[in-house]
Amino acid sequence: MVTIIGAGLGGLVLARVLHVHGIPSVVYEAEASADARAQGGMLDIHAEDGQPALAAAGLTEGFRALVLEGREATRILDAHGTVLVDEPDDGSGGRPEVQRADLRRLLLDALPDGTVRWGHKVTAVRPRGDGRHELSFADGTSVTTELLVGADGAWSRVRPLLSSATPTYAGHSYVETWLYDGDVRHPEAAATVGGGAMMALAPGQGISAHRESGGTLHAYVALDRPLAWFDALEPGTITDRVAAEFEGWAPELTALLTESDVPPVVRRLHTLPVGHRWERVPGVTLVGDAAHLALPNGDGANLAMQDGAELALAIAAHPGDVEAALTAHEQAMFARNATPDGAELHRLMYGADAPYGLIRWFEQMAS
Repeated sequence: MVTIIGAGLGGLVLARVLHVHGIPSVVYEAEASADARAQGGMLDIHAEDGQPALAAAGLTEGFRALVLEGREATRILDAHGTVLVDEPDDGSGGRPEVQRADLRRLLLDALPDGTVRWGHKVTAVRPRGDGRHELSFADGTSVTTELLVGADGAWSRVRPLLSSATPTYAGHSYVETWLYDGDVRHPEAAATVGGGAMMALAPGQGISAHRESGGTLHAYVALDRPLAWFDALEPGTITDRVAAEFEGWAPELTALLTESDVPPVVRRLHTLPVGHRWERVPGVTLVGDAAHLALPNGDGANLAMQDGAELALAIAAHPGDVEAALTAHEQAMFARNATPDGAELHRLMYGADAPYGLIRWFEQMAS
């Protein structure tokens, strides 16, 4: 039995691919149910990692049914609203867009009943010897594992078994907003976003948005500020305080903040060291953000799914030899996560020559 902590995409792909190969697993999740909270916005699922993971899970057809056509369109603007890049979605791209919540539901529905144990918040993990670990939960119960996988994100409870590394603040945060029925209720902002993704960038700050299903405009307002600056924001003042940092920006851009239909949410960004790795510890490993938390680079969910699929395939390929499976998984994961892609994208988007650094990168990629 494989014990997985965390019912995010990485943990669920792991459980599903194990199921495809006839290997039982259980997923412990702190949230009370699948619908306990919103699951984020759009994900572009990449041909090189996310799509093969879903293929290994036998879910390619289901994934394709979730794709929102036209959402690969991309715009880059400056702070004045001038469109500098406008790439339509011609259907030839390798990164189709889906709603994260829909993809998670697809994975959940593909697991046997009872695989995910909701309302199980891990409070402690203790080694018991011979590769076994004891998990304690907030409800007072406990279990002992034979093979433990931490798929529990940035603040993983499992990671300390393997590594002393802890996430550090990246100097940069997002303020997340949602504008519903954009074309009717927020027409200027909707026209600026266009049919897919929009990024308006300047040194140290930016406003990005994506057109989601139902005409929702989901935006991320980015600022390079110390953690204390964000910690000092009070719920009722977030919009005004952050909007003041965008004085002089085009109103159709700042509307993505000031016209939010729900209270904005501050997302403080943290990272683990680039190339984070550990020595082999019997009976336990990590996938996704628990292993390689990085600045957003468009690949985090894809890498988590790849981690989960490849770990499951390694377990299936090494029956009766857990350590060989975990070694194979970790060596492959360490190799592909050794470069600071998130930090480089951050520099291109918010560096001293923003937005032109990102535009030059797009041009190089297209040539």
